Amino acid sequence: RMAVAPPSYCFVAFPPCSKDGLVVFGKNSARPRDEVQEVVYFAAAAHDPGSKVECTYIEIEQVPKTHAVVLSRPSWLWGAEMGANEHGVCVANEAVVTREPASESEALLGMDLVRLGLERGATAKEALDVIVALLEEHGQGGNYYEDGSSCHTFQSAFLIVDRNEAWILETSGKYWAAEKITEGVKCICNQLSLTTKIDAEHPELRNYVRSQGWWNGDSDFNFSEVFSLADDHLACCSGRESLEKQGGDVSAQAMIDVLRDKDSGVCVDSESFLTTASIVSVLPQDPSFPCVHYFTGTPDPSRSIFKPFIFVDDVKLVPKVQSPSFGNDDPAKKIPRFQEKPDRRHELYKAHEWARSLLENDQDKGQKLMRIMLDLEKQGLEAMEDILTRTEVLD
Repeated sequence: RMAVAPPSYCFVAFPPCSKDGLVVFGKNSARPRDEVQEVVYFAAAAHDPGSKVECTYIEIEQVPKTHAVVLSRPSWLWGAEMGANEHGVCVANEAVVTREPASESEALLGMDLVRLGLERGATAKEALDVIVALLEEHGQGGNYYEDGSSCHTFQSAFLIVDRNEAWILETSGKYWAAEKITEGVKCICNQLSLTTKIDAEHPELRNYVRSQGWWNGDSDFNFSEVFSLADDHLACCSGRESLEKQGGDVSAQAMIDVLRDKDSGVCVDSESFLTTASIVSVLPQDPSFPCVHYFTGTPDPSRSIFKPFIFVDDVKLVPKVQSPSFGNDDPAKKIPRFQEKPDRRHELYKAHEWARSLLENDQDKGQKLMRIMLDLEKQGLEAMEDILTRTEVLD
C-alpha cells in the first residue's frame, strides 16, 4: 500500500501580484497530528577540512562555511520542513508520491535537503544546485515519521525562493526537474505540478524514463504526466485563486489569511494530519531592506499567532520554542529507531495547548484571548512595515 502524502501547501507571490516590490513566501506544514514542530536558529559557522555533518539518518561531508539559518522543523529530526537563511533564501519541502516507490533505505530526507540548501546556498539557484548535487550523490530515503511500527517514505518537492526568483524542484529518487519563476503567483502541494516548462533537469532524466517505458520520446516531455500516479498532478492547488484575487496586493497579511483558510483545505485539520506549523516570509527585492520571517511554532494557523524574526548580528535564542534534547538517548537515534515516543513539547507548544483548551471550553475567555493575540500579531506586522518605511526614508 502506497503511503498518502500529507496535504501541505507552499506559495510565492512576485510583483506585480504582490505589494510594494515584495516577494511573499508562505507554507503550511501538514504532518501527523501529534507531532511537535520547533523553531531553531543556527549561526553561520566555519568548519574544519574533512569534517562531517550528521543529518537525520546519515553522515555526509561538511562544507568549509555554513550560513546562518532559522528553521521550523519536526523536533525529532535534523532537517526542516521550512526555513530561511541570512541571505534571504527560503526553502520549503513537500512530500510527494510518484510512480516510483520511495526508498525505505536510510539516506537524506527531503527535510535534510531543505536545511542543507539553506546552509550552503546564498541564492535560490545556489540552494537548488546544492540540493540536486546532494540528491544525486546520497539519494533520498528513510522514515518520514516518528513511527516504529511502519516506514512512511516519500519523494520530495521543494519551493526555493529568494528576492529575485523562485525555483520549483520536483524529484523521484535521484532524478529531478526544476522550473524558474520570476513573476505572478505560484502554489505547490503534495502532488507533482511541473509539466513541459522545465528550466533545469537531471542530465539522464529523459534517458531514464524512456528506458522504463514511461515516455516514448516522441511526445512533449511532461514531468508530472510521466512520474505521477494516474491523474494526481491535475488537482493542485486550492489557495492560489485566493492570492490571485488580491490583484497586486498580496501582502504578509494576505498570505497569513490564505494559510488560515480551512474551507479551501489549505489549513489542514483531518483525522490523520494537522497543519503543525506555518511560515510567512517577506523578501524586499531591494537588497538594502531586511527580510522578515513569521513563524507560528505551534499547530493550526487559524488558532496560532505569526511571530516575526529578522536576521541581526546578535540573535538571541528563544528556549520557549525549542523542544527538549535527549542527546544520544533519543529514540530517533537508537537502532532500531522509534521504539519509544518521548514528550517533545516545548513551552510555547504547552501554552498553545492551554489556550486551545480555553477556546474550546470557555468561549468568552477564549475569544477574548484570541483577540488579544491577534492584536499583538497585527502590531508585529505594522512594525515590519514601519521598519521597511524607515529604511526607505534613510536611503
